[in-house]
Amino acid sequence: MLLERIYDDDLAQAGYFIGCQAKGEAVVVDARRDVGQYLDLARAHDMRIVAVTETHIHADYLSGTRELAAATGATVYVSGEGGQDWQYGFDAERLRHGDAVTIGNVTIRASHTPGHTPEHLSFLVTDGAFSEAPGYLLSGDFVFAGDLGRPDLLDEAAGGQDTRFEGARLLYASLRDTFLTLPDHVQVYPGHGSGSACGKALGALPATTVGYERLNAWWGPYLRDGDEKGFIDELLDGQPDAHAYFARMKRQNKEGPAVLGPLEAPAELAVGEIAALLREDAAVFADTRPHTEVHQGTVAGALNIPGPAKAASFGAWAYDPETESRPLVLFAPDGNTAREVRDHLLRVGIDRVSGYTATLEGLPVTVPPVIAPAELESSGAALVLDVRNKTEHASGHIPGSRQLSAGRVLWRLDELPSEGTIVSYCQAGARNSVAASALRRAGYDVVELDGSYTGWAEWERGRGSAVGAAA
Repeated sequence: MLLERIYDDDLAQAGYFIGCQAKGEAVVVDARRDVGQYLDLARAHDMRIVAVTETHIHADYLSGTRELAAATGATVYVSGEGGQDWQYGFDAERLRHGDAVTIGNVTIRASHTPGHTPEHLSFLVTDGAFSEAPGYLLSGDFVFAGDLGRPDLLDEAAGGQDTRFEGARLLYASLRDTFLTLPDHVQVYPGHGSGSACGKALGALPATTVGYERLNAWWGPYLRDGDEKGFIDELLDGQPDAHAYFARMKRQNKEGPAVLGPLEAPAELAVGEIAALLREDAAVFADTRPHTEVHQGTVAGALNIPGPAKAASFGAWAYDPETESRPLVLFAPDGNTAREVRDHLLRVGIDRVSGYTATLEGLPVTVPPVIAPAELESSGAALVLDVRNKTEHASGHIPGSRQLSAGRVLWRLDELPSEGTIVSYCQAGARNSVAASALRRAGYDVVELDGSYTGWAEWERGRGSAVGAAA
């Protein structure tokens, strides 16, 4: 048996390629939308991808299940569990608890593990050439290394009302009745790693075991003591902000993401063509450089979507394809970088990229406004906006600031002052640059705090030292 983990550092998301060498066939679980890596793996191992499936209706990225099936002719399998409200809206084979997909000597058996979502499946994998019992669990967003999938996303991202409590109860039951009944040696391969917003304390390890989690995970004592209430309270406390684009991902993944087919690399556009598009307001310019370079000068009205490493995450905060009809034009150093950024954007459903440029010459360039920490008190700002997560804000913030995370701010404009200057900050500046550029494009007067919270804290310490020395 072949088991390959395909990991996306941008969204901290893991998919899996499972193959039977004897049969030359493979199954892919939780594919992302740019499917080239799965096709390359199949070619490298001389295998055909005959089935694609996923653990649940994802909220943090756009599923590549349909895209990969279209590219390979594979059969699509999705969960048939969770009740009528959680059925997929496209044609596919439905898997229920105990159903299996078999390729040669390998069996991939569905196990209904609700809690993170009602329809969630985990997959027990048996290498029949080696053992008659399962040795691996693809746990999706059920069990992570050191943590569990959060049960509150239906409230946060899908318009639910207090579904988090029932989700937490279901998660407790799934642990007790399914996960903890497995042998300790079963290896667990989760759907996310550290940095994902699908849990609050995910470990960075690519895999764990049932026995290790049983002994060491934070939730172990609650299960051993039968303390369901304590488990629920601890699970729900301190979950990070859910990004606003999660709601769109839920809807699109349930209905079935559009199948794009093979895509050409983004074309390099002439500067004159881009200038005309900008004059006619027919395109959105996206600067993919780090915020430190953007602050030296960028196109007026540009979004800052640093990439390619985090282009999916940042792009989904700054550009909403459901309300924005104009395509993106990327500023990238070369065609390979532009293609990488485009592929990352596809993972969050941003499909309209009309091309790229590698130069700013001939385009209307401006310098984003920045304010020094020493100027903040006298700035007369209508709002000091903290775009970090609520947990970061709670651990220390600029007095009088208001928290609204960068992944939500574009969708919560009604909470911002309609007039006056907004001074915004994050921890070090990158997230702030993304959020500030999106707000400026939406018509707000936004000035970025130089150095963000780190810079302000250093200035405060220096000011305190100066006052102490003078005294």
